[in-house]
Amino acid sequence: MTFTAAEIAKHLQGEVLGDAKAVLKNFANAESAQPGDLTFAENEAYFARAEQSAATAIIADQRFTSVKKILIRVPDARIAFAKALVLFSPEQTFIAGIHPSAVVAASAKIHASAHIGPHCVVGERVQIGAKSVLQAGNYVGDDSKLAAEVNLFPNVTIYARTEIGRRGRIHSGTVIGSDGYGYVQDAGIHRKVPQIGMTIIGDDVEIGAGVTIDRGALGATVIGKGTKIDNLVHIAHNVEIGEHCLIIAQVGIAGSAKMGNYVTLGGQVGVAGHLTIGNHVTVAAQSGVMTDTPDGGSMYWGTPMQPIGEIKRQLIATRRLPELLKRVAELEKKLGVKRKRDGKK
Repeated sequence: MTFTAAEIAKHLQGEVLGDAKAVLKNFANAESAQPGDLTFAENEAYFARAEQSAATAIIADQRFTSVKKILIRVPDARIAFAKALVLFSPEQTFIAGIHPSAVVAASAKIHASAHIGPHCVVGERVQIGAKSVLQAGNYVGDDSKLAAEVNLFPNVTIYARTEIGRRGRIHSGTVIGSDGYGYVQDAGIHRKVPQIGMTIIGDDVEIGAGVTIDRGALGATVIGKGTKIDNLVHIAHNVEIGEHCLIIAQVGIAGSAKMGNYVTLGGQVGVAGHLTIGNHVTVAAQSGVMTDTPDGGSMYWGTPMQPIGEIKRQLIATRRLPELLKRVAELEKKLGVKRKRDGKK
């Protein structure tokens, strides 16, 4: 698809400096851009590279000017970048209808505009909303509800009694609503506790590939609207995640943990069960969350997790230990203090 600089600026709510009628054919980074391409720059270093590139036009913040390139100036280049990519690389579209190889229960209610792809299985009493897509090889269990414009990528499994909100996107290999990890010891064996709850996923949630979200033992596991979950995350039974959270790859959240809104968990964070993480909290990568955290926009790090300022002070102090030990040894030598190899006097 091609657009004029003026058309792109209008879409981005920006302004054109230069030839507004110039035709732009593609979006590319500065290193690979060709004449007719659009690129972007979010800081001075990126802008310098973009000006030296073969690109015809640059999306940039309003502080930048150029005598070499057409500029599409916007309030925020990063946001404009995301919007412009959609123009040049629109989402794949799917034709409404049910593929002949799909197996659909007679009691299922599927909107006429929905797409049910090859080798999908749709269980009893399932409801699938307008323009929703099951791409291929998807399983949707009994009594599940998919709202409008849900997109299940190939080989997603949705267990029974799962609810997915509008515009949900779930990537390949993910399993929603599987059994929670619940056992009780009985006469020396681990007896399974039946997991009879459900899973509720809000509007505008995106879930990456290879994610597992367990249904509640009783009640529901809940993912709030606008939350984005990266690949290879595990969320246990009865977890409640608030709105607009970011859960990065390989995070594990144990059962019945609760998270507020706008929480960010970095890669490989582990959250112990039955804890509460407050609103606007950020936990840095590879941290272990073992205590409740209050609201307030704080950042935490480490195992066990601590406020990031405190743990940085500890790290700085640790780096000084060799110097301090050397000074202690010198003082002991001056004072005539003798120590054995284990450090005892």
